[in-house]
Amino acid sequence: MIEHRNTDRVHRFRAEAASRGLPAHETEEWLKAVKPAVFWTYEGDGPVAARLGGDALLPREAPTPTAPLVATVDCSLLPSDTGLPLPADGHLLFFAEPNVSFYGSKTDIVRYVPAGTRTTARPADSWYDAYPSHDLRMAWFGTSTPDTDTYASAKWGDDLDDEELDRVTRLVEDMDGAWTSTGGLWPMWTLALGGNTIALNCDPLDSVREDEPEDAEDWVLLATWRCGEEVKQLDQGIISWLIRRTDLASLRFDRAYLWVDM
Repeated sequence: MIEHRNTDRVHRFRAEAASRGLPAHETEEWLKAVKPAVFWTYEGDGPVAARLGGDALLPREAPTPTAPLVATVDCSLLPSDTGLPLPADGHLLFFAEPNVSFYGSKTDIVRYVPAGTRTTARPADSWYDAYPSHDLRMAWFGTSTPDTDTYASAKWGDDLDDEELDRVTRLVEDMDGAWTSTGGLWPMWTLALGGNTIALNCDPLDSVREDEPEDAEDWVLLATWRCGEEVKQLDQGIISWLIRRTDLASLRFDRAYLWVDM
């Protein structure tokens, strides 16, 4: 069942945080870091709003993809309040090689195909085979909480003594626990649009802002893929696509950034 984000959960979270003795100002700071996101899974009863793998459907005159197609998302089926200036229709296509060396600014890792465009199946010109095809059903439109370590580091820095580090770690874990207790646990998702980054070895937003410092605060997470067991090259890999908000609004997907981690 598709779950929609609602203010009632925010109210429940505030009450739960207060019952745990968490400071009100810290509760409000945590809420500022919670972002809307759309999540897809292989199963569920939501609409088939995305497809994983296969060959890309592109205009005949479009350049041949240089990396395998990860996912195709139908923008017309997205909720309107994703927090991102996304196209109202057409399709977004995401590409990536399953290789931790395949990262950085790339011109063809995200492509947009407007609605009504005549397309043809285009295999990628890559050393890697196409990813297996799967329908992805929209599981829920909800909220994405920040990575606890990333949140703590951004808020308090990395130079805390052991006592302070223990205090803020407990505080952030308590915030995360209070949020989870008011909404329950969700099934594991495969693809997400928007939301917060998943930080394995480092945070993707930190990486892109270091590599592309111009308009650093304009960078946002566009999509995240939890690589499945079929992606042998990446052990529990996470692939993230990032873009400046202004470029997204202008459909400048040639300026997107890719981060591959495992």
